[in-house]
Amino acid sequence: MRLVLACVGRARGPERDLAARYIERAGAAARGLGFPSVTVREFDESRARRAEDRKAEEAKAIRAAIGTADVIALDEGGENVSSREFARRLGLKRDQGAATLAIVIGGPDGLAPEFRAGAAMVLSFGAMTFPHQLVRLLAAEQIYRAVTILAGHPYHRD
Repeated sequence: MRLVLACVGRARGPERDLAARYIERAGAAARGLGFPSVTVREFDESRARRAEDRKAEEAKAIRAAIGTADVIALDEGGENVSSREFARRLGLKRDQGAATLAIVIGGPDGLAPEFRAGAAMVLSFGAMTFPHQLVRLLAAEQIYRAVTILAGHPYHRD
């Protein structure tokens, strides 16, 4: 199962570099676990005037790029799970034969309600609000952590 971290907005600076390092590590560790690739896709923020229109345009662009991929939407109102549970769910999707799983970070206005409603899972990194750059970094690290948990690697310590 291919893993895609789909993000509205462009990453910059040290956060981009660190997130890229985690994605690269995840990709290397994941190949032998049934995850042939781990990639990042960036999407431009919509310039529409209304928030609802911006979210709809961003969702349309993401869906066009990821096709029929299963989606994990990251949203502050989503379910808060442990790293082990996140890893278990990735492994379960892989074992169920999903071809691609996209972990999606919306733009500053969030994700369109219809896009969010169509997600296989909606997860949160907690009740606090984080800048998109940090959410991308957290998501990249959790993807790497999940892969190492599935591999039995000692990176994750309970």
